[in-house]
Amino acid sequence: MKIAEHKISVQSQPFIIAEMSGNHKQSLDKALQIVEAAAASGAHALKLQTYTADTMTLDLDEGEFFISDPKSLWYGQSMYSLYQKAQTPWEWHKPIFDRARELGLIVFSSPFDETAVDFLEDLKVPCYKVASFECVDLPLIKKIASTGKPMLISTGAATLAEIAEAVDTAQSAGCSDLALFKCTSTYPATPENTNLLTIPHMRDLFGCEVGLSDHTLGIGAAVAAVALGATVIEKHFTLSRADGGVDAAFSLEPHEMKALVEETKRAWQALGVIKYGPTKAEEKARMRRRSLYITKDLKVGDVLTRENVRSIRPGHGLPPRYLDVVLGKKVNRDVNKGTPVGWEMIG
Repeated sequence: MKIAEHKISVQSQPFIIAEMSGNHKQSLDKALQIVEAAAASGAHALKLQTYTADTMTLDLDEGEFFISDPKSLWYGQSMYSLYQKAQTPWEWHKPIFDRARELGLIVFSSPFDETAVDFLEDLKVPCYKVASFECVDLPLIKKIASTGKPMLISTGAATLAEIAEAVDTAQSAGCSDLALFKCTSTYPATPENTNLLTIPHMRDLFGCEVGLSDHTLGIGAAVAAVALGATVIEKHFTLSRADGGVDAAFSLEPHEMKALVEETKRAWQALGVIKYGPTKAEEKARMRRRSLYITKDLKVGDVLTRENVRSIRPGHGLPPRYLDVVLGKKVNRDVNKGTPVGWEMIG
């Protein structure tokens, strides 16, 4: 898979996406600061969300339109008022995109309806992200696929059948470059509910790149995901959790995003290949292993015993497995203490 000039595969460093979401707190200045901090942290891409409260829901504050779960981060608000706070005004998109591109970031968005796709096309986005809850919005997926651009689809809360339907819809409508995200749609998510072992299974099942859209705290889950084959990591990003913001509670701060970039790269580098035996870098280390050494001065004809032969470091003598073979043998010359045992001195 390729997004702009960045190749996404198991042969490449993990592609790290900083998700701004609504952490700008309705300040364009703060939004631009987030862009700059994302670039400074080493993230490869910045992602926005493109919607308005009216394209997301109805302006009602009762029943299912009101967030009544006391465990929710957004308890006590209507969905409409929440989206008003979280939306990135459409007129901000261009200055945000311009600044991100100046700083070398790939920048794109999650559209939440067809008008958002048309708007983002005008901004020449290189790819699209489908949010987890829109995974079942097949008309939206068709619209995005019709652009012919790469598509990333989050799968939080989706059944296997729903994921398969989304993939089939995207591919049938013209998307030839597709990646799926393992995702847990709780905010924050817990490690126990993350189920990263799904990643290699999803890759095998759908034959596409698979990443992690991660709502857990910290970077541990993301690093583990890379070890299981994830090639893209998306994390929500903020200047400071203390500043607040709709997603701040489960967002990374700049120093944490920097650590995410560094540690996922290390995890990817450490995967290597299936290999036994010493690597080239270990060749010298082999000499630090134990081997057989003479531990007392010997005269020609002396018998090798446990009192004058020991298995010690370094590894210049015969391997320890030959200890029982050499015991009882005579040396054929004078041998000084500290001499590695070799066949040439025996017999």
